[in-house]
Amino acid sequence: MILILQSIIMGIVEGITEFLPISSTGHMIIVGHFINFTGDFATLFEIVIQLGAILAIVVLYRAKLVHYLKNLTPGKSGFKMLINVIVAFMPSAVLGLILHKKIEATLFGPVPVLAALIVGGILMILVENKFRSKDVIGNVDNIILPQAILIGCFQCLALWPGMSRSASTIMGAWIVGLNSVAAAEFSFFLAIPTMIGATALTLFKAKMALTGIEVMSLITGFVVSFIVAIVVVNKFMAFLKNKRMRVFAVYRICVGVFLFALVFMNVLR
Repeated sequence: MILILQSIIMGIVEGITEFLPISSTGHMIIVGHFINFTGDFATLFEIVIQLGAILAIVVLYRAKLVHYLKNLTPGKSGFKMLINVIVAFMPSAVLGLILHKKIEATLFGPVPVLAALIVGGILMILVENKFRSKDVIGNVDNIILPQAILIGCFQCLALWPGMSRSASTIMGAWIVGLNSVAAAEFSFFLAIPTMIGATALTLFKAKMALTGIEVMSLITGFVVSFIVAIVVVNKFMAFLKNKRMRVFAVYRICVGVFLFALVFMNVLR
């Protein structure tokens, strides 16, 4: 029963944080620490339930995704989007495969995550102030290949747990001239292969025999993250039409500083 309750809490955290620029991985590691949800199964759980959040994107953007699938021939919008997503996906995929073990060994802990939260928050403020635009590119269909490549390079920042895949790609999108709405939307589409790939790699390496309660926990977390992500993404996109993202950056910095204080007081280890 405790495992199911933990899975509900973690599913809520995943659904809220996956597409906001505040780092789902960072929050999952920190919350998991506080509720004693750690170990090999927790690592598997945290990766797999990301598919619930991805399913939310597929449902919310199903009309646009179907349109792309119907226009996959060269020269059409679907083909262009496919190529942009592939080239944006590749840098972090390649670098992640090369550095996967080193990252797990050195960066998956409270202190590196908190440092990434703070650094990422400061970067968001600096990049948004300098590059954010409302009038350059407001439609993801207008992204060209060099811009997609640069956004993909920025996604590599998210290999540092706590930096946030969403924040990293949105910052890259701001720099190449996208407004916040288009930046977030391309980040959503880029998340589909990125997170499916990460889940597939984790499942391939896991080789775990799951108990009945663990299977039930995975299903529970998946469903909860899916439902919560649908609500959060809708609210987030409405927010971006009129507001700046500074609030998320300030939140990251405040949380990071507060939790660092707990680390230094030996409350959080």
